[in-house]
Amino acid sequence: MLNLSDNKNQEIQHQESVLFKTLGSPRSGRKVARILISVTFLFFILLFFPWQQNIRGNGKLTAFNPAQRPQSVETAIAGRIESWKVREGQFVKRGDTILTLSEIKDKFFDPELLDRTKERLEAKTSSIESKKDKVTSLEGQITSLRELLVFKKELAENKLKQAKLKLKIDSVDYETEKIQYANQESIFRRNQKREEAGILSLTKLQESESKYEEARNKINSAENKLADSRQEVMNAKVNIDAVQSELLDKINKAESDRNNTQAEIYDGEGDLAKLRNELANLTIRNDQYQLTAPQDGFLVKTMKAGIGETIKEGESVAQIMPENPDLAVEMYVKAMDVPLIGEDRKVRIQFDGWPALQFSGWPNVSVGTFGGVVRVIDRVNSTGGLYRILVTPDPEDEPWPEQLRIGSGTKGWVMLDNVAVWYEIWRQLNGFPPSLYEAPKDTKGKVENTEEKK
Repeated sequence: MLNLSDNKNQEIQHQESVLFKTLGSPRSGRKVARILISVTFLFFILLFFPWQQNIRGNGKLTAFNPAQRPQSVETAIAGRIESWKVREGQFVKRGDTILTLSEIKDKFFDPELLDRTKERLEAKTSSIESKKDKVTSLEGQITSLRELLVFKKELAENKLKQAKLKLKIDSVDYETEKIQYANQESIFRRNQKREEAGILSLTKLQESESKYEEARNKINSAENKLADSRQEVMNAKVNIDAVQSELLDKINKAESDRNNTQAEIYDGEGDLAKLRNELANLTIRNDQYQLTAPQDGFLVKTMKAGIGETIKEGESVAQIMPENPDLAVEMYVKAMDVPLIGEDRKVRIQFDGWPALQFSGWPNVSVGTFGGVVRVIDRVNSTGGLYRILVTPDPEDEPWPEQLRIGSGTKGWVMLDNVAVWYEIWRQLNGFPPSLYEAPKDTKGKVENTEEKK
């Protein structure tokens, strides 16, 4: 009997040994394994490398000084374009004429309007001067009338004193005559009785009667003089009032004329002020027919074209870009990142159209980016809830390219503190904000210290 089973087993073992030798580990597989192990080891080491945190933001180029930003040249008056003195792209200096306008409002059509306004102004000035002279004359008249009033009043008072003195004398004379009359009457009555008794002659009685009648006439005359003196006193008093009333009427009339003239002067001065204002406006308006450049710069764009086109008041006709502006980047960041940004923070900037390779966490190995410094942080948000920051060139870094133009787009990274790569990955996965070791400075450069405030 043949030993077939043992030979078959040996043959199978030999075939398996050859197969396993054929299917042994290839060299390429070992290389891949080594590479994967090396990459894993390098990645593990890389996790502990420093990474500089940053805040990203987009923006555009602008001028740091508002006076150096693109400015619109606006016309202060409405008019019609007569001629252009410059072309687009031309450099103009401050005061250079850009275009010439002509008038379109009918009230300014008169070419001699300015001269006529000056004539009206001179006529009004002469009228006011004449009225001022009239006021001076009236004031002199009022002064003279007041002096005349004092003089005539004193004269009338003197007459009154004389009348009163005469009245006093006539009163004494009247009293004297009354006594004389009483005595003569008594003598006549006694002589009458004596004549009736036959003691006195008729001749003596007639003499006594004659003296009696004479005394009666004298007392009547004295009484009349006394009445005349009283009337003169009354007339003197009335004369004082009449003189005072007459002169006061004249004084009041002169004062009224003076006040009316002064009111006319005030009205004239108001009209004069209006004429001066009108003349000044016309003078300034004449200067506005030549639209000039407000500052040195390049005429980059004209809003109007052609000759004869009408423009409105305050309408923009051209745009000027100042020469050599102080460039700055107007970058917008999220509200959650604003508390982490302080003035003087370093920024890396990539300009549109400028080749660059940026490693945000490793700015030292970046290529084609430029340094900047945060100068302004807005205190209110802009459109879309973003906050604007202004970044100027870093004096310690490479200067910005001269080919940059205002309005071109930018990308920026506000550089913060250094952390490990693994921490930055963990922070990004969890959506945590960047970390800070110190509080950022405020816009005044003062460090906030909440512990000291407490």
